[in-house]
Amino acid sequence: MKLRPEEITSILKERIEHYDVETDLSEVGTVLQVGDGIARIYGLENAVAMEMLELEHGVVGFAFNLEEDDVGAALVGEWQHVKEGEPVRRTGRVASVPVGDALLGRVVDPLGNPLDGQGSIATDETRPLEFKAPGVVARQPVKEPLQTGIKAIDSMTNVGRGQRELIIGDRQTGKTAILVDTILNQKNTDVVCIYVAIGQKASTWMAPFAGCAMGEHFLFNGKHALVMYDDLSKHADAYRQLSLLLRRPPGREAFPGDVFYLHSRLLERACKLSDARGGGSLTALPIVETQAGDVAAYIPTNVISITDGQIFLESDLFFSGVRPAVNVGISVSRVGSSAQTKAMKKVAGRLRLELSQYRELEAFAQFGSELDQATQQTLARGERMVATLNQPQYDPWPMEEQVVALYAGINGYLDDIPVAQVPRFQGELREQMRTERSVLETIRDTGDLGDETEQKLNAELDRFKQGFNVQREEALV
Repeated sequence: MKLRPEEITSILKERIEHYDVETDLSEVGTVLQVGDGIARIYGLENAVAMEMLELEHGVVGFAFNLEEDDVGAALVGEWQHVKEGEPVRRTGRVASVPVGDALLGRVVDPLGNPLDGQGSIATDETRPLEFKAPGVVARQPVKEPLQTGIKAIDSMTNVGRGQRELIIGDRQTGKTAILVDTILNQKNTDVVCIYVAIGQKASTWMAPFAGCAMGEHFLFNGKHALVMYDDLSKHADAYRQLSLLLRRPPGREAFPGDVFYLHSRLLERACKLSDARGGGSLTALPIVETQAGDVAAYIPTNVISITDGQIFLESDLFFSGVRPAVNVGISVSRVGSSAQTKAMKKVAGRLRLELSQYRELEAFAQFGSELDQATQQTLARGERMVATLNQPQYDPWPMEEQVVALYAGINGYLDDIPVAQVPRFQGELREQMRTERSVLETIRDTGDLGDETEQKLNAELDRFKQGFNVQREEALV
């Protein structure tokens, strides 16, 4: 059968209209140079900042430097197997990590891959590593306490939900121990803890942002999360190494000019959201390591200016037996007593003043001159308060027990107790109050130390002190 020209034309038009072919257009580049966890890639003209790139051997790259001729990428994985000339594919996805309840109790790398040998993580939700911090209108003031369980911190440099409190000090002064005790104290609370261990390899500079993204999942779902960065000194060093390898111009102390912005855009994401946004909170406890107690160095001053206060741990105090070795003079919480319970406010107000006076007089008393009665009393009270605040690791105290211990100290119940026996006094008092229960329960439930509760507490303290056995010095040896 011979078809007429118009029939042929209509058939061709119909075929063209219904012609459908599956095409997979992907932009592919080539590795120009690779080394030290860095690759320079040619041919990815449309790559965007922090886009995930697929390399051979299962290696993932992040588009870090977008230059005119090539893309500088930070590599994660076994980058040593990557060779020059190998292909690199764009994924079209900006760096992100899996989030959700499925990550609770797991150990993961900065990409969210499990490291604990417990199988894959069952979650489909992801969040970008980089995310703009909520604005002022979306926030509300920090007013709810986040208890660390550490007497010296909860009383004087208290942390609130949504706050950023820096923990700073030389190496081996107990910084990580504070984080561990804080995690232990969140048991049976509604706070989710995320601990970020920051290594020294260049690829781990993303770890804090991954931990922050995981915490933001809870923040924006009306829940409460605590993220700890241990530590941002190593983070800054890794970022400096990465930047110098990518030929970014060095500035002060060879750090790139944007290292301040690196930490500020990370820590600003911690906040307390307004009730209209769900009222969730993300609290940040970053650590910064100092060299010989120099808090005026570049990275420490950067992070101090970003955070809402700092807990300064001093080597001299640590080695003299003060644990945790908190320097009361330099340590501060800019949220103040607004994130403390009323009961803690009552006992903590005088505590900081008395300890500050004690530290000043302590240096003066070393000259061995004659001291008047008031000075001797201040020194004696200060020694006993320092002994009260001493606390072994892995033993966080509930808020109500802290209040009772501090109340006993500032109201003179310890003045005639030998300093060496103060820890035993406080330990036995703690057991006695747990047996009696009603005072502790009232303080815990109301968050206050009312007149009636205070009278009952005084009666309990008087009764306990009468039965407390002060041991002779030779019996203690």
